[in-house]
Amino acid sequence: MCQTGRMDILLPRKAGYGESVTATPDAHAVGLQGSGTPMGITENADLVGRLLDVMEHDILPLTDKGVAQGNKVFGAALLRKSDLTLVMAETNNETENPLWHGEVHLLKCFYDSPISKQETTRDMIFLSTHEPCTMCMSAIAWAGFDNFFYFFSHQDSRDSFSIPHDLKMLKEVFGLEPGGYNHDNAFWRGRGIFDIIAGLPDDHAQPLLDQANRIRARYAAPSESYQQGKDANAIPLA
Repeated sequence: MCQTGRMDILLPRKAGYGESVTATPDAHAVGLQGSGTPMGITENADLVGRLLDVMEHDILPLTDKGVAQGNKVFGAALLRKSDLTLVMAETNNETENPLWHGEVHLLKCFYDSPISKQETTRDMIFLSTHEPCTMCMSAIAWAGFDNFFYFFSHQDSRDSFSIPHDLKMLKEVFGLEPGGYNHDNAFWRGRGIFDIIAGLPDDHAQPLLDQANRIRARYAAPSESYQQGKDANAIPLA
């Protein structure tokens, strides 16, 4: 079941961050300056700060609820490229359907919602808390997105969350080593948030690293809760 009912968004900090408004086509408050990539997305400190804020304040609360129902810790969100306002956030729901990974469940809920008639995927940013698996990468492409950004890597999913299936699928099905897929291709450009931070000046990077470390620590409790209870669920690749 989709946890997102009413489409509320949080405006970016420079546009009154923390103010809750209902998502409508007229709710776009601030435009990004410039175009740092072919997608019209500037990979800078403002973008990273907003993505981290959405993870911390929008995705994680949903993930806490999802994990309490036996689901994994993976979540995702859609933001408008034009102003970084939130369109929708969702979390993993594999206890209902093993295909409802965080990203695919988000897409399912998006297309079930009237907001999908008002928003175009090419005009949105796709945020994934964890580097998407091969199924989710393909779903992002099939849905028409030209980008995705992620916080935790496939290696993090294996080593920090004890969920190795993404890397195993890459190796067993496609013969690829970790990181071996094409991050820039005809469909989308995939970027790790920490890779962007690494290219920022120190005075811009440090506050983001502090927030990122807080988020990383915040995932420890739901991850442990999922691991302790996963034997009781019916997820095929738990």
